[in-house]
Amino acid sequence: MADTGPDGPADGGLSPDSRAVLRRWADEGGPLATRARVVLLAADGLRDAEISRRLGVSRQTVGSWRQRWTSAGIDGLEHRPRTGRPATVDEAEVVTRTLLAPGGSGASRAVARELGLSHATVAGIRRRWRLVPDEPVSPSVPTRPPLPGADVWVMGLYVDALRGVLLAGTRLNPGPPATAGTVIGADVLAGIDRSLDAALASTGAGTGGRTAQAGARTGGGHGTTGGTEFIVVRAIPDAAGRETACDGAASDRALAGYLAQASRRHPELALHAITLWDGAPDGAPAPADRSSQPPDGGTDVTLHQLPARSTWRTFLRAMIALDSTSHPESSRRVYLDLAAELERYASGRPDDPYRGVRWLRENVAGHLGTGAGGPAAGAVRGHTWSGVNQIDLGSFNECVVIETVRLSGTITRGEIAHRTGLTQQSVSRIARSLLDRGILIEDAQLRATSGKPRTPVRLRGAAAHALGIHIDPELLTAVVIDLDGAIVHTRTRSVSADTDPAEFVERVAALGRETLADAADTVRPEGFLGVGVAVPGPVDIASGTVLGPPLMSAWGDLPLLYLLKDHFPCPVIMEKDSTAAAAGERWIGRDRRARDFAYLYLGTGVGTGLYLNGDLYRGVSANAGEFGQLCAISLGRVDEDGRPEMMPECNPPVSVPELAARGGLRPAAAASGGTAAYRAVGRAAAAGDAAAVAAVREVARAVGRGALGLVDLLDIDLIVLGGPFFTDDVADFYLTEIARTVNEFPTARRLRRVEVEPSVLSAGAAAVGAASTIFHATFTPRLRGRESRARQPPTG
Repeated sequence: MADTGPDGPADGGLSPDSRAVLRRWADEGGPLATRARVVLLAADGLRDAEISRRLGVSRQTVGSWRQRWTSAGIDGLEHRPRTGRPATVDEAEVVTRTLLAPGGSGASRAVARELGLSHATVAGIRRRWRLVPDEPVSPSVPTRPPLPGADVWVMGLYVDALRGVLLAGTRLNPGPPATAGTVIGADVLAGIDRSLDAALASTGAGTGGRTAQAGARTGGGHGTTGGTEFIVVRAIPDAAGRETACDGAASDRALAGYLAQASRRHPELALHAITLWDGAPDGAPAPADRSSQPPDGGTDVTLHQLPARSTWRTFLRAMIALDSTSHPESSRRVYLDLAAELERYASGRPDDPYRGVRWLRENVAGHLGTGAGGPAAGAVRGHTWSGVNQIDLGSFNECVVIETVRLSGTITRGEIAHRTGLTQQSVSRIARSLLDRGILIEDAQLRATSGKPRTPVRLRGAAAHALGIHIDPELLTAVVIDLDGAIVHTRTRSVSADTDPAEFVERVAALGRETLADAADTVRPEGFLGVGVAVPGPVDIASGTVLGPPLMSAWGDLPLLYLLKDHFPCPVIMEKDSTAAAAGERWIGRDRRARDFAYLYLGTGVGTGLYLNGDLYRGVSANAGEFGQLCAISLGRVDEDGRPEMMPECNPPVSVPELAARGGLRPAAAASGGTAAYRAVGRAAAAGDAAAVAAVREVARAVGRGALGLVDLLDIDLIVLGGPFFTDDVADFYLTEIARTVNEFPTARRLRRVEVEPSVLSAGAAAVGAASTIFHATFTPRLRGRESRARQPPTG
């Protein structure tokens, strides 16, 4: 853009990207807004005098910013570094930086340096928002009027061509302040920013008076995707029946309906509508009969304006950061869902200015809890399960010693020192402490060729116990094991996958309580470490939510972990069933599993648990080991779009009976599938029936091709097979076929021999493994502060 003098017109040559950035700055307000408007008006052909009159600034100011734009473009309009305090301070930006600071510390001085503010300024903002480190107070959001309540949630986002509204929720009866959860991270916030920019650009929403081009469509309505919704606002017909631009009345009606629906969906929270922006079409003033506040539509939603010292964009970011750090349930998944819905909206018809977005969060009632526990949750036969870890290992070296003893079975202090590299004095001191606390016990002395006899030590099994629960579409299994992995007591209960979730959770909790009651004579309350729960994937470990387990459609997005915490006032850990099985294999397998391995779990679906580099490998979302698509890719089974197909072979209880029936196995009832039919085919295969043998081998070959991909990718030399459908009748078929595939086909087959072994666990591998995850979390040596610690499952 070139000037022809102080009052000369600009040529209007703005690129689409530059114009988009400038419009966004102008819409957001703040110090960049005036600069952006100067350039935009100049690009529209206005002279400096007219720009000065419209914006209420001097002609010298207009000329200065036009010159900065001409010489340096966008960069020329940015703030230039200078000493002293910035002209304006965006409090919401300070809050976001504080909450998302590395390590969660959010130190005032570090944030102040990053933003070029004084330490006193940042500290004052933190006090206003009540972001006080290491003190049991809940944050306060200084909207106008301030949000009440001690517990704030982000519950929804409404966008149409005229306005944007953030829906927040507060606890009606707030309990103790929540502990910090998993921070979603700046990458998720950036993704929401990009999606929101695209959504706003597609319709002109949030432009403070600029909306999308004219162009209408008849009718309207809304669609749904899971728990998230987006709405199309109806255009308003004129007297001749032709549609006109969406007006304030239409926006009011749509927003009122949205707020009413939110009230019905979330009765457990007090809801608050916070106006992010509000503008009329084409820059016209808002109608006189239309308030700048959202209509209440007869709902109990209260109305609020933005804090005085924040822009709508930074306030939205601050609320998301506050929600995610206050509630583990507000995980990446919740906000990735929001970003996905914004992207879906942005990719719609760009010429339709009447559509909008209304996103409502899934129900959070299960996450609120009472904190009091369920019926008899704290007492079983007079015992109180305090939920306090009486073991209380005090050091990394203590964990190292326990791990060494566990792997060896029995071992002397000298051998511990040799294997760990610790000094003899350190080992003796740690061993004495563990003996005094009852974690270790001494065995009979061993005679030595010289010197005094050596006294080996071993784990004392009765020193600690844990409860494991496996949730399966057909069967619930609960088991109590001791520190040695010995099963103290077990119970099972049949269940239907279509049971109401609330009733299902109550049955799970009741089974756990009954199993603990049966073991009460053996289990000491001070040595009870907690409850591990194994569930089918995929799961959102960060929020304790079961997302969409196979054959359990009623369980979609169920906050299982936080529902169970109300019944068990002790640490509760949730894991994917295949990962739990790998943990149990490592714990109980001792030295036989003291190396990297992959656990192939044959259940309702085939999953993989990975033990790599001395620890469980969960991946970024804790869903590592999804196996079916790996098999499909290996076998080239993809649809015309390249999407891997659902592999029937990766659901053994269904595919094996069906294949056997097609092969001629009688009785034909085997074709109905299910556990009973699978076991019947297994017995027939063990007896030599050709059709049954062919069916089992075909499934084993498909699983073997997926295992081949694991071996090539991870360079491991041990695969363990287990799970409820790895039965004795079919074990040899799976072991033989998979061992052949992973040893004959890999690229590096000359350099390694892959062992394929049956699991050391019983058919209840997932339940035993679930209990073992408690021991694994308590005793496995790992350096605190490693990034991987953030990916450990949350405990209650």
